[in-house]
Amino acid sequence: MNPADILKYGDRFLHGTLDGLPESAWETGGVCGAWSVKDIIAHLAAYEHWLQEVLAPFAGVTMDMPVFARMGEIGPAAWNDDAVAARRGQTPAEALAEYNDTYQDTQTRLVARIPAETWSKVGTLPWYGAEYALDDYIVYTSYGHKREHGAQIAAFKDQFR
Repeated sequence: MNPADILKYGDRFLHGTLDGLPESAWETGGVCGAWSVKDIIAHLAAYEHWLQEVLAPFAGVTMDMPVFARMGEIGPAAWNDDAVAARRGQTPAEALAEYNDTYQDTQTRLVARIPAETWSKVGTLPWYGAEYALDDYIVYTSYGHKREHGAQIAAFKDQFR
């Protein structure tokens, strides 16, 4: 598996679903529960920060771990809502810029520094599941996550055709 490509294709798919979406529709609720497209992008930006915290130790990068800390305090479900609420004041362009900037930083600063053999080593994330490797994690929680929310955005966007 090529981790950089997995992440790139998830990002590319997500951006493809945003193409042609009217700017006026970005803050309309109901795309994923009550969330708007902007909320989904804010949510995915928060997940990019979490991905950085997951990958940093494998890349030999020391960084603060506020996402792990907050999740430990309130749990993953509440963290999702909390992360979106924290970004409510952003414009759609700002939410997308945060997502894009964090994605690019992850690719250049972290992914490229993780040794190839580390990606497929089973058991590297015991909190995720002893039977999984780091590459499994990015397939399910990054690529798959973007495919899931991208499909919701695409279905929402259909009403504007």
